[in-house]
Amino acid sequence: MDSYEWNKIAGAVLGSLIFVLVVRFATEAMFEVEKPAKEAYHVEGVAVASIGSSAAAPAEEALPDFGTVLPTADVTAGKTVAIKCEQCHDISKGGPNKIGPELWNVIGRPRASEPGFSFSSAMNGDHAPWTYASLFKYLKSPQAVVPGTKMSFAGLHSESDRVNLLAYLRTQEDSPAPIPPPAAAKPATK
Repeated sequence: MDSYEWNKIAGAVLGSLIFVLVVRFATEAMFEVEKPAKEAYHVEGVAVASIGSSAAAPAEEALPDFGTVLPTADVTAGKTVAIKCEQCHDISKGGPNKIGPELWNVIGRPRASEPGFSFSSAMNGDHAPWTYASLFKYLKSPQAVVPGTKMSFAGLHSESDRVNLLAYLRTQEDSPAPIPPPAAAKPATK
């Protein structure tokens, strides 16, 4: 083939691409699709921006009374939930860091303090200890609690799963963190 034939092939390909783009732009201009007012299916854990606003703030979840729920939590169910954690974390005493840090003695341990693990700068920004409340919130949505964390886990949306997991993690400690006392009963209103 000479260069004239190659020019004809290249011209045909470019002409076809231009034709496709022109048809696409024309159909987008003629058939403008409106965004639905209501979503057809809601994906749990994904915040939906309302029309006219830039972002919807997630609703703050009320914390359970850990003094009441932890003593009655199902540790066996928590161990089952922990299987999800063990894909990236080791929970055994003296276990290795995996994709995530080792979780033995995690309750009460300062954040981003596991030796030998490289934490994200977002996680390194706060060294407050992991409490039942902070782990409860973090396990629901790690990215919402610590934006920029390397933990890509979508979260545990079930409150009972998180409580059971905390009860199980409490058993995976040399000296289990004390359970806070139950909250005082609220006075009855007349």
